[in-house]
Parts: sequence; C-alpha cells; structure tokens
Amino acid sequence: MTASAVPNPPVVPAALLNALRQAHRLVILTGAGMSAESGVPTFRDAMHGLWEQFDPAELASQEGWDVDRDRVWAWYEWRRRLVQLARPNAGHLAIPRLAKAIGELSGHDVKVDLITQNVDDLHERGGSRRVVHLHGSLFEPRCYLCGRQGQFTGPPPVEAVEKIPPPKCKHCNGVLRPGVVWFGEGLPDHAWSHAEQLVTDCDVLLVVGTSGVVYPAARLPVMARANGKWVYEINPTRSELSDKVHLHWQTTAAIGLPELVTALQLQVG
Repeated sequence: MTASAVPNPPVVPAALLNALRQAHRLVILTGAGMSAESGVPTFRDAMHGLWEQFDPAELASQEGWDVDRDRVWAWYEWRRRLVQLARPNAGHLAIPRLAKAIGELSGHDVKVDLITQNVDDLHERGGSRRVVHLHGSLFEPRCYLCGRQGQFTGPPPVEAVEKIPPPKCKHCNGVLRPGVVWFGEGLPDHAWSHAEQLVTDCDVLLVVGTSGVVYPAARLPVMARANGKWVYEINPTRSELSDKVHLHWQTTAAIGLPELVTALQLQVG
C-alpha cells in the first residue's frame, strides 16, 4: 500500500474528549467486534472442519451436555485453542493506557473498568485487570456438581478432536464443565450485579464493538443513559444501540481506541 493509499486516522469526537476530561470513572462495555479484530471467531464461526456437522446451539446448551459431555468439552477445548492462537489487538492494548491519559489531562485519578460479553482472555492479556465477564470465560471451567472453579489438566489439543472426557473436580470428584453461559442459562449473579453497579457509578460508558442485540447486556447502555451518564459508542457500523447513545463514532476498536489515547495525550498542557 502506498503512503497516499493509507486512510487518514479518524477524528476523535470533541464531545467524547470533553466527557473523558471530566470523568472520574470510565466503564467500557465490549462485544464480539472487539475480539473479531484479533481473529477470534464467534461460537458460530468456530463451526468448521470437524465441527461443521454440529449445531452450535446444541453444543452450547444443557441439552447438549446431557447427550454427550465428552463432545461438548472437546468443542470448547477447540475454541480455547483458537483463542490461544489469537493476540490482543491495538484496541485491547490501548485500554490500560486510557486511565493514565485521562488522569494526565484532567489532573485527577481515574478508574477504568471493563464489562465484556466475550469469553476470551484478550483483555487480560492486553493488560487490563478490572474485567467483568458477563458470559463467563473459556479459561475458567467450573465443577458441574459443586460449582467451584476447576483447573485444566493441560493445553488443548493442537488438532480438533471430537470427544475429550472432561477433567475431574479436585474438591468433589465431579466433572468440570465449560465456564461459559450456555443457551437458556442466566448470567452469573455476581457478574451481572457488579456490571449494574459499575454503570450506575460511572461518569462515562464507552460501548465498543457490540451489536446491542444480546440481552440483558444490551440493557446496560440504556440503564446508564437513564441515570444521566454519558454514553458513547465505537463501532464501524450502526448497531441496535446507536440511536440510544449520545454519540456513535464510526470506527473500529483497534483504530479508534489508540487514536483516543493519542488525542488525550495531545491535549495535555
């Protein structure tokens, strides 16, 4: 690509910069679009090769587990492998820098919390520490019987395998299940109540890479705005939330978030 063909960086909305300058608490809600820029497939997109013959909605369900838990575990191990091959993108890496950039501009301490609908660990690998996983995590299996968190016995297979017996729980000898929210299950109470509290306490909610069609997560931006918070969206296309936020910024996470950090740094002094 020639220099003339390189697109100009997006212009950071002045309203977003002004809101962040005054913010003491920023909450960021992320969705599948954030991970997609790292090449992480959604659970439906992970249905290729060996898994093309199966319905993902059946594998990601209590019914699928009851029919063949070895197959369900194998599919989630395949997905864990796909995530391990991915790397945090520039958007993931920019988020931990936001608190410092806002603080240097405003002169006060800023807390940045993350609420994610994604079940990967890219935010953590990107340097974020305050992360609420609404839909669970591929990397935190739990016991099907006692509910306590378990541990993997090793890395996932390099190649897809149709059946893998789940490991046993070290506490009660039950079997471990994937630590994600299946179809038909409610969100973990602690994660949802924490998310509600964060959007209640924040000054600004930044919604990044989510379609706004998955509930109850899609209620959080509406809840924040109803409580008088500034709500901004970063998404390359308009979503179901675009008409419910104060401003839609048409860009991607991997482009927009680093530009946001740069714009804040340029305003210092």
